[in-house]
Amino acid sequence: MNKDQVEGRAKEAMGNVKDAAGDATDNRKLQAEGKADQVEGKVQKTVGDVKEDIKH
Repeated sequence: MNKDQVEGRAKEAMGNVKDAAGDATDNRKLQAEGKADQVEGKVQKTVGDVKEDIKH
């Protein structure tokens, strides 16, 4: 497991929290930030996955 995979998963998890908090408080801006963080995290995790595949 590499740094990109770990950071990507963390961003994705934080995005889930922001999305849920935004939904619970009816804060559309927070919810949008959460969704953006989720996408960013997924992309970073995928980059990390590709790096790991290349190493092997």
